[in-house]
Amino acid sequence: MNSPHKEKQSSLILGNKTLKQITEDISVLTEKIPGVRYLLTLAGAKTLFIFYLIVMGTIVVVGMGLMAVNHPVGWGVDIINLVFWIGIGHAGTLISAILFLFRQKWRTSIARTAEAMTVFAVMTAALFPLLHTGRPWLAYWLLPYPNQRGSLWVNFRSPLLWDVFAISTYATVSIVFWYVGMVPDLATLRDRATNKVRKFIYGILSLGWRGTARHWSHYEMTYMILAAISTPLVLSVHSVISFDFAVASLPGWHTTIFPPYFVAGAIFSGFGMVVTLMCLVRVFVPQFKDYITINHMEAMNKIIMVTGMLVGYAYLSELFIAWYSGSPYEQFAFKNRITGPYAWSYWIMMSCNVIIPQLFWFKKFRRSIPVMFVVSILVNVGMWFERYVIVVTSLHRDFLPANWGSFNMTFYDFGALIGSFGMFLTLFLLYMRTLPAISIAEVKPTAVHKE
Repeated sequence: MNSPHKEKQSSLILGNKTLKQITEDISVLTEKIPGVRYLLTLAGAKTLFIFYLIVMGTIVVVGMGLMAVNHPVGWGVDIINLVFWIGIGHAGTLISAILFLFRQKWRTSIARTAEAMTVFAVMTAALFPLLHTGRPWLAYWLLPYPNQRGSLWVNFRSPLLWDVFAISTYATVSIVFWYVGMVPDLATLRDRATNKVRKFIYGILSLGWRGTARHWSHYEMTYMILAAISTPLVLSVHSVISFDFAVASLPGWHTTIFPPYFVAGAIFSGFGMVVTLMCLVRVFVPQFKDYITINHMEAMNKIIMVTGMLVGYAYLSELFIAWYSGSPYEQFAFKNRITGPYAWSYWIMMSCNVIIPQLFWFKKFRRSIPVMFVVSILVNVGMWFERYVIVVTSLHRDFLPANWGSFNMTFYDFGALIGSFGMFLTLFLLYMRTLPAISIAEVKPTAVHKE
């Protein structure tokens, strides 16, 4: 009779897999010729990516006037998309680093793909602040380095510079953490390769891994250190992004709740994107259903539900503090959000982020793939509108009615938003076919075999 501990572990992998079967199931996706369905999906994503490049290139050549930014809404879709994509990347770090440090075994099947999602989301996000400067060819001015301009250094008090430090640090640590975790699996692909080119490429990427006790000891120590370094980034990076707003004197922005509120929202949207991708992976890669099980999906849905309630608490706290402060400007800012010309965006945000995730109180919905797929998409719709509400409704009506204006997204705003998904999906689809999408080295210890 199996112990309860073994039963709990066995539920993480279905089908009584042998170690050889695990290696085969995960590796074969990188070895076989892609099917028609995959190629059509990749072609669609690449078409969207090319459209994105054309839109971004046109904006760079012609100017920011093609986008809807104006006076008084000087921050538009670029900053909204920056915060949105950085937030999506947070779930990967949480799953990989924090859950690893807490020895949560259920993370093993989804950690690799979540880490990849983090890297691709940060890469997508990094383009938007560069575009927002209006002169991306001068972006190197944002880097603090000795130069011939004498004492003309970057402004270290500028939130734009904080974004540079936050994004570059987060991207560097995330890429290193993701790559180091893949080294044993890359060696597996190297050893299985029959093509000389594949063997050469994977041989270089695997850094001469031989699987000796010394290699494993160094690997585990390095992975632990990187997990410990990555953990504070979950809290610090989106806190820094929130300072873009919180250090301002604008009603609706200068609030001390923004750092924890943004972090909770980032984890919320990040897990939403992970669930969306995992639902698609289960459909397009049938053998992965035994590794990315309903139990994994349910665990992520519980986190979505909890962080959704935290975000809802933050929304209500903002309203309460605005009323309690007695400041007419704060009260007007939030009244304008709820009943003003952009009230529709506020109520979309509230519905998608606070009300809809409550479906996950019911186990039937938490374990239903169609339900969680729809909810996960609506979560990210709501989180995009959250950033839209923060940026647009706080700026379009400020202290003086003479300065009031409107913000109407143009074709190029929609192109930058929609096209960014083309870049993200193209990178993700290429990753799925070239690198092990599930960690072979981490999944194997969780397998339980019948004796």
